[in-house]
Amino acid sequence: MTASESPAQLEFPCDYPIKVMGYASEVYAQEVLAIFAAHAPGFDESLVRVLPSSKGTFASVHVVIRAEGAEHIDVIFQALKTLPAVRMVI
Repeated sequence: MTASESPAQLEFPCDYPIKVMGYASEVYAQEVLAIFAAHAPGFDESLVRVLPSSKGTFASVHVVIRAEGAEHIDVIFQALKTLPAVRMVI
């Protein structure tokens, strides 16, 4: 890519994958999924993946949402970051 080219922009609405990493607990995934249910109702729960770390200390939750715009994604990221167990949202 040259300096005059800009990166490809997302066209909304679109399917958008989000990965949430945090401290594993009995309620961690439930809390994360509750945020998605509140802000992106109707996401495909059959596509949700919860993967523990090798030592079981952390877990990642992978969800694909139907994003309506950049603001929609930002609201979800901010809500997820309010959970005490969450370390990173990408």
